[in-house]
Amino acid sequence: MAAELLGGNAIGAVFGGLLKVIGNVTKKALVFKTKLKQIQETLESNSPILNEIKQLDERLDRRNEEIEKIMEVIRNGETLVLECSKIRWYHCWRRPKYTDRLIELERSINQFFQTVMLAQIARGNREILVEVRGRKGSGSNGTIDGLNVSCAVPESLVNPVGLQVAMGELKMKLFKDGVSIVVLSAPGCGKTTLARLLCHDKEVEEKFKDNIFYVTVSKNTNMEGIVRVLFNHKGQKPPSDFRSDEDVVYRLEQFLNSFGPSPILLVLDDVWPESESFLEKFMFQMKDYKILVTSRSVFRRFGSTYELKPLNYEDSLTLFRSSAFLPHQSQDIPDNNVVSKIVKGCKGFPLALKVVGRSLRGEPEEIWKTRAMELSKVGSIFEYTDLRNSLQKSLDALDNKVILKECFIDLCSFPEDQRIPVNALVDMNVASGCYNQQFAMQHDLLRELAICQSDSESIERRKRLILEISANNVPAWWMEQKQPTISCRLLSISTDEKFSSSWCFIQAPEVEVLVLNVRSKNHTLPEFIKKMEKLKVLIVENYGFFPTELNNFLLLGSVTNLKRIRLEHVSIPPFAFTSVKLEILQKLTLYMCNISQAFSTSTILISEALPNIMEINIEYSNDLIQLPVEICLLTKLKKLSIINCHKLVALPKEIGKLVNLEVLRLGSCIELLELPNTIGGLCNLSVLDISECLEIERLPEEIGELQNLRQLLMMGCSINCELPQSIMNLEHLKEVVCDEETAILWKPIMFVCKNLRVKVQKEEVNLNWLYNHRL
Repeated sequence: MAAELLGGNAIGAVFGGLLKVIGNVTKKALVFKTKLKQIQETLESNSPILNEIKQLDERLDRRNEEIEKIMEVIRNGETLVLECSKIRWYHCWRRPKYTDRLIELERSINQFFQTVMLAQIARGNREILVEVRGRKGSGSNGTIDGLNVSCAVPESLVNPVGLQVAMGELKMKLFKDGVSIVVLSAPGCGKTTLARLLCHDKEVEEKFKDNIFYVTVSKNTNMEGIVRVLFNHKGQKPPSDFRSDEDVVYRLEQFLNSFGPSPILLVLDDVWPESESFLEKFMFQMKDYKILVTSRSVFRRFGSTYELKPLNYEDSLTLFRSSAFLPHQSQDIPDNNVVSKIVKGCKGFPLALKVVGRSLRGEPEEIWKTRAMELSKVGSIFEYTDLRNSLQKSLDALDNKVILKECFIDLCSFPEDQRIPVNALVDMNVASGCYNQQFAMQHDLLRELAICQSDSESIERRKRLILEISANNVPAWWMEQKQPTISCRLLSISTDEKFSSSWCFIQAPEVEVLVLNVRSKNHTLPEFIKKMEKLKVLIVENYGFFPTELNNFLLLGSVTNLKRIRLEHVSIPPFAFTSVKLEILQKLTLYMCNISQAFSTSTILISEALPNIMEINIEYSNDLIQLPVEICLLTKLKKLSIINCHKLVALPKEIGKLVNLEVLRLGSCIELLELPNTIGGLCNLSVLDISECLEIERLPEEIGELQNLRQLLMMGCSINCELPQSIMNLEHLKEVVCDEETAILWKPIMFVCKNLRVKVQKEEVNLNWLYNHRL
């Protein structure tokens, strides 16, 4: 039966063939039976995922090389299983060889499903419990070199369900004379959606024009940070330093007064219940100055409150169906009473309707009935716990999809209301894939749910330990014990701008992933990292306005199993990567980092400091003018991405020494003048991306020496870019992805290169996530 379910698309058919062969062989096999059963259970439990991929096949080219790779692995697996069926117990000398091959096959299958799960989170194809938000870009969408410096109103839903009446009522309150602040209150009923919808309303835009400021206020939001972002949003240089908290408020008042007498609307979204004193700092006696606050709390002492009601049944049903079914999918459920029970059980909460709907998409009727029965047990009183109960049911439903559930809970390692790089999630699971410019955001209620799930056991027994430190106030249990011991696999520590890096010691011998969320201008890595013998992944995310100066970098040399490092918005010390040996490190990601002399030669040759590095990613670096020559000495490097480094003007001629390089991405390096002639030395290069490299007007003649080049991406390149005659020599080039203007240059070449396909594309669709290379 499972094999039939897997046969709905090209990938499913191949997996289904393997499953069928395993089923037949297992019935007769005398050896390898346990391992074959494990592979069979993996395929059967993940069969719904392959049905999701069927919907991708309808939109994407099935001949994509990455899809073919995983299909080839499975075809070879089918042959392997048939060979195993011929092995008898007395073939003792042959059994270890086939056991190893079966273990490798199982590993490949597990990694494939793991990566698809991550891709579902990234792409929204199965947006269970996660809302994926757009992309970070450059200045036009409110970011400078990847850092959010905008208070622009986020996009609103095109056709929001059930909010039209509420928007009219809220607008009347806001426009009412004498009302300076309106609190929009609701526990997960769409208050943020309504606030955005209001800001895009024609009358609101006409009244406030360019003076609509939209600020998301997280639990640990810093007043100074908000004021700096407001200044930047209007193109004004913020003060270099503030003398005191009172000075911050004074500068904010001056800033707002500078726009008078024009009307001003300040939206403070997602204000936490304990933040009344915080709100007071934004209140000034100014004509036509309005504040809209969204919060779970009503804050009645601030005046006008609008309590958003849950959706009625008809609107709830509409929203649920839009989440539970794809646009052209049949919506026939044999028992409509089941749908009715589910919808009523969600109590009109939009978030619950979306989450429950998405979790049921594509599931059999039995699952729908079970969910209806569970939701019908939730109380009928409208309160916050009802929403939590509805969401918990959807999380419980992921018990048979362990990897996806684990990925969801991993999201709580990052602060609320912050964009989470999908690449960070990939690193945390030590998987592979390319998700540049893709981010996830977790609703604060969903984050609380994930934390509650993580905190269900005692501190000593938790798989994940999520710590939030305000100033230097560490948790009491940490202070009570001199050297407390924890056994978690993932440790996340969030500190604010007042944290002095005065760390207490902790014993964490089982930690494999350490996430440090920081906000201070200076941050010192804790000494207890030295004792983390199993640490594989270090992630440092800085959410402050300024890059954080990272100190104590040398202690990483004591971590013997560290495979991945991801640093964001960090100033890396000079000689950081040539003063310490990171012998096991395989992947290094530097996002919005000042790297200056980080790779410059010091006491250790870089080839000795990073002997096994296979992937380096540098994005939004402000001070990268020329790629350090030292990087070209890392001969084991397979992937090099230098993206959105807007000051990069040149690559060193030594880049041709990277003979094992397979992927070179230079996207949006808008000042890069040319590719060096030595690029022909990259004999194993299969993917070259020069998209948005506006200054490159000619590809070097030596590009014709790249005999393994299979994909060339050049969207948004100069319309004057010339292709050399040697381009005809690229016999294995299968795909060129470009825009319409560049495609014209390739038409004559396609007559010679018969296997070449030129794909005109406005937005890149990356399928690398469908296949995992061996780590």
